Amino acid sequence: MLEFIQLLKQRYQTVLAQLGNEAAKISYQQRIDQLILAEAFIRKGQLIDSSVHPLLQMAVVGPTQAGKSSVVNVLLNSNAAGVSPLAGYTIHPQGFCNGVRVADCSGLQRYFGRFQQLQQTQLGKDRFDCYSLSENTTDSKLLPHGVLWDTPDFDSIDSATYREGVIRAVALADMIILVVSKEKYADQSVWDIMAAIEELHQPTIICLNKLVEGSEPIIIESLKDKWRQARSDEFPEVVPLYYQKPGGLPVWPGPKQQLINQLAHKVKPERHARFEQELLKRHWQTWLEPVLAEHQALNDWQEMVDLTVKQAMQSYQRDYLDHPHHYETFQLAIAELLNLLEMPGLARVLAGTRKVLTWPVKQLMKLGSKSLHIADSSYEIGLLNQIAEHTLIQLGDKLLDRAEQGQHGQWWRQLNSLLRSHRQEALQDFAQAAKNYHLSFQQDVESAAHSLYYKLQDQPVVLNSLRATRATTDATVIAISFYLGGIGVDDLVIAPAMLAVTSLLAESAVGGYMHKVEAELKQNQFNTVKQALFIDSLRKKLLRLPEQLPMTTYFNISPEQLRTAELQLTEKRHGLRLL
Repeated sequence: MLEFIQLLKQRYQTVLAQLGNEAAKISYQQRIDQLILAEAFIRKGQLIDSSVHPLLQMAVVGPTQAGKSSVVNVLLNSNAAGVSPLAGYTIHPQGFCNGVRVADCSGLQRYFGRFQQLQQTQLGKDRFDCYSLSENTTDSKLLPHGVLWDTPDFDSIDSATYREGVIRAVALADMIILVVSKEKYADQSVWDIMAAIEELHQPTIICLNKLVEGSEPIIIESLKDKWRQARSDEFPEVVPLYYQKPGGLPVWPGPKQQLINQLAHKVKPERHARFEQELLKRHWQTWLEPVLAEHQALNDWQEMVDLTVKQAMQSYQRDYLDHPHHYETFQLAIAELLNLLEMPGLARVLAGTRKVLTWPVKQLMKLGSKSLHIADSSYEIGLLNQIAEHTLIQLGDKLLDRAEQGQHGQWWRQLNSLLRSHRQEALQDFAQAAKNYHLSFQQDVESAAHSLYYKLQDQPVVLNSLRATRATTDATVIAISFYLGGIGVDDLVIAPAMLAVTSLLAESAVGGYMHKVEAELKQNQFNTVKQALFIDSLRKKLLRLPEQLPMTTYFNISPEQLRTAELQLTEKRHGLRLL
């Protein structure tokens, strides 16, 4: 699941860079933030699973100039966190180990992924994909043992550049310490982020900083209203903080000394897996909207291709298999049958032919010259190539129609452009596949001829009458002339002698069997053409076209990838099915 969330996030980031619509940009950026949060929360689950006793992680969050770093120093009882009156001074997550060693935090590097761990003094403004860890050397009475994180703000002008660090630190936290000032507590950015992290189910306290005497009750009531508008869980404990003039630091109230230690008991790492899946399921359909739109377009494209292939096969059936003058294949079978019959009356005719040829006619046929001659002069191959070309023209027209309908129009336009650029290649591949099919199908033609020949062996009267007729002799001469390249397939099909032999067979005792063989040959031919040419050659090539759409514009996440991820979504981390 982690890999899929990372893939989805990367595709959103890539597509976002190409978007021109401002509303779409805002929507996509929100989804990217959610995906970063989900990715980090999944990593948090991995960190919990890999630790026998996971360290407690506490994050101080809040808007700019709310005094977060000052509160961190108060909690640590030190000056470990750098403070400044300037907005945006802290731009990296900075972790302070309280009662634990930095060496105990080795799993955090895996959690932060591409973020690099540096010394606090090494953090600079030239890069944001880093964090620091240092040990607090003083005793803190306010904090349990664990890591306290000082985080960047999330609302300044520059916060977009280091937003990911904030999200990663927040997702890592078992507890949230929200710091707001009397000037900042009502900012919408505060409540947007608090609403976004509600589904992480982190115990929270609010530090109301920079207070002046008498303002506390009114602000707390307003805080309650803001909380109820943003979240559905219970309003947390509020810690009022007043500044101590000599030190310039807020003073933690005595009655709240054990508040954070008490809050730590509410942390339940064993519930993380359930919270993780609830988070994913809540946003899943929203995240996948553009992916599913592409999948719908893919399905529509497949249906369009399948319908066009069906129409192509109908044309093939009508203009070749069922056409009384163009269907040549069965005539080839009759010609092969005549060769098998070896008419005695042809002795004188063939004698002259054999004097010219080095090998007998049958040997010449075995070399494949017969098949090559048939393929070169075949009406069927020409028709198939015409149908393929017409199919691609039809598809191009349909793609333009879909593009003009407006829904996913750019996808259809670019697919049409791909079709145009690959059209000639597709037709050449189809033409070669058609020729290969035609040559290999001669085996089926010969099988049909042999089937008729064996049937005639059981009908000596019919066989003898055939051998006795002049029409049969003439047809055999025509057939052999055809095999030697003397005439083309068209001549063979319309030759009166060949038509006469076909009529004789049809009207004889084997007529019913002949019609059965012809019907089976046609059906086999239909199925072979459909599979070898229009499915294996043309359809597969057409269905692969969307894979070549630019990765910078489209998500290009396959239905198989999505199905694998959704299967993981319905399972617990340890393989148990969720009901």
